[in-house]
Amino acid sequence: MLILILIPLLAGIITAFLRGENAKKIAFGFALTEFAVSLYYVANFNSTQGLQFVTNVPWIKTLGINFYVGVDGISILLVLLTTLLVPFIILSTWGKDYKNPATFSALILFMESALVGVFTAQDAFLYYLFWEAALIPVYFLAAIWGGENRIQVTFKFFIYTVFGSLFMLISLIYLYLQTPLPHTADIAAYTKLNLTPEVQSYLFWGLFIAFAIKMPIFPFHTWQPDTYTIAPTPATMLLSGIMLKMGIYSLFRWLLPIVPKGVEMWATPVIILAIIGIVYGAIIAIRQQDMKRLLAYSSFSHVGLMAAGVFCLNAQALQGALVQMLAHGINVVGLFYVVELIYQRTNSRQINELGGITQTTPILTVYFTILLLGSVALPLTNGFVGEFLLLSGLFQKNVWLAAVAGLTIIFGAVYMLRMFQGVMFGEKTEHTQNIKDLSLTENLVLLPLVILVFWIGMYPSTFLNLTEPAVQAMLKAITK
Repeated sequence: MLILILIPLLAGIITAFLRGENAKKIAFGFALTEFAVSLYYVANFNSTQGLQFVTNVPWIKTLGINFYVGVDGISILLVLLTTLLVPFIILSTWGKDYKNPATFSALILFMESALVGVFTAQDAFLYYLFWEAALIPVYFLAAIWGGENRIQVTFKFFIYTVFGSLFMLISLIYLYLQTPLPHTADIAAYTKLNLTPEVQSYLFWGLFIAFAIKMPIFPFHTWQPDTYTIAPTPATMLLSGIMLKMGIYSLFRWLLPIVPKGVEMWATPVIILAIIGIVYGAIIAIRQQDMKRLLAYSSFSHVGLMAAGVFCLNAQALQGALVQMLAHGINVVGLFYVVELIYQRTNSRQINELGGITQTTPILTVYFTILLLGSVALPLTNGFVGEFLLLSGLFQKNVWLAAVAGLTIIFGAVYMLRMFQGVMFGEKTEHTQNIKDLSLTENLVLLPLVILVFWIGMYPSTFLNLTEPAVQAMLKAITK
């Protein structure tokens, strides 16, 4: 796994010294190489054998801190999602005149390196380091290339995240000091600590606040719509497609196994908060005119369902949350890209200023339709698998909570179809008079994403088989 952290890191350094459009092409080549290497790891991964492809070498020996990375069935899915989406995100910058493209591409690669680090770290200090490192590139992407009020919005995002990280750091230091002498930051040592239920309760909130802000779930979400809207679209794709998965992944890796009693005590209140977010986010999405802002609230609503599923603590819901992370990443990256394409052609993202686009863009219409159907969880698409498993798991936990959470399907269809109808059908407006269909590069971005929508929807076992043994092992460990 070390090589998957180093490739984008070195690629980012090289790309930063290049000039002009060549930087994008070199960055894309490195991102494709990273994806190919990750496929090698996935092909050679044995889901029944726990942690694999391990690198564990002493780093700060006197403090018991190691450079310790590896993957199990849960983390390899997130590594695959990251390496899969980054090439599409870099490709989406082609044809768009971003100032200083070398720095722009380098920041994306630096972020990829940090994200892979978060998903593979088995040492608490290393995990915290990568967690913070992932924040820096997206901060600069939004602050330098963002839209109106970008400084205020990114400052708010930065303060929110740092605030959450402080709680996490205090919790990790406490756990570190509870390990036997000589102390260690190894996550396996943290899971073996004999912590009282009261201590686990405090640690639960210390860790959970950081993860809840990053996802985000209600009421820790207020940074998200503004940041998603003002950030340049590639940064929004990074945030929504991959970065928000850091929070949900961390629930699996750093919350459930370390403080299971704390999770048991607070699971129901957290599920209720998550479900409030599902309904609240969906209702606000219905009222939006800006398509990018609509997708931001849609993402907030979807992530609430994933978070609720994690705290159900049953196999169906946990499996559902994992496959839904993959599906949501693909759908939301594709949809944000479609919105960006429409904006580039019309100079507007307002639903009431658009219309009639489908008359001259049949290919764009097909891609938009498929990604939209995946997002609203139509059977045989990727969104259906995750939502079915999540709602099934919630049903086992509490029928009424499942019924309310199930409103996400109805609300999702309402705001997505309202957007599609307003933008694609009806009479053309002054903004859509001369709109053209997709170029070859734009097809290269969207076609693979659309294929994945059907692949995950029709053959979910490809991915569920990767995660199932790890999920079962984790459930067995936390419920013993």
